[in-house]
Amino acid sequence: MATSDKNSREQRRRTREYEARVAVHERGVRRRSRDNRTWAIALVVVALVVGALQVFYFTGGPGAETPAAESTSSPEATPAGEVPDPALAESRAWTGELTFNDDITLDIELDGAAAPQAVANMVSLSGENYFTDTACHRLTTEGLFVLQCGDPTGTGTGGPGYSWGPIENAPEDGVYPAGTIAMARQGGNAESMGSQFFIVYEDTTLPGDAAGGYTVMGKVTSGLDKLISGIVDEGVDPASGAGDGAPLAPAVITSLSLK
Repeated sequence: MATSDKNSREQRRRTREYEARVAVHERGVRRRSRDNRTWAIALVVVALVVGALQVFYFTGGPGAETPAAESTSSPEATPAGEVPDPALAESRAWTGELTFNDDITLDIELDGAAAPQAVANMVSLSGENYFTDTACHRLTTEGLFVLQCGDPTGTGTGGPGYSWGPIENAPEDGVYPAGTIAMARQGGNAESMGSQFFIVYEDTTLPGDAAGGYTVMGKVTSGLDKLISGIVDEGVDPASGAGDGAPLAPAVITSLSLK
């Protein structure tokens, strides 16, 4: 009888141990299942965020497929204002000086007959000293060879508080010779020009998109070599990316005068 009770107690002990191991196993399964669901949700969120950033990068920001032409300025940018009257360009050539860092001066010429809206815009903004002390936010050195400027915030997202179009004086072959001064815009949007512009420092081909090409408003007549040696040759800030990002050397517009 004693032996039977002892066996019974031993059996109950083993049963309890077995049930405890089963319970621990089941909790582990549930925990792993919960952890797997958590990781799956996290991966989906990360994928969505990365996808959204890629869409922005390639369609509206500094890494666009046609980077020289990209601008992310918004109509809400400050200061607010009205689009200048194209008549302000007077359908004539305007000459002037564009100075960077106080010591790199480009002689420029704008064509008010070929691009009246763009030139009127530049004449109006320069008369307000809009560009003074603004940093050029973008330099491209691989495939496309441009320095992009004109954003008062220095980030690529700023503008004058208005946008305008349509595109004027775009080359049919998509070739923008060294020295070209042209307006930046959002990809596929011909009505998105504001104050951002780019200077081509080496012959560049810019494929048009659904909106067309890019408004050529003028050219550098002298001093391009100084821009290249003083800013372009220093390359892109490694923190911005390879071949497309903020210039490593200071590139601050200290004055722009037109007459």
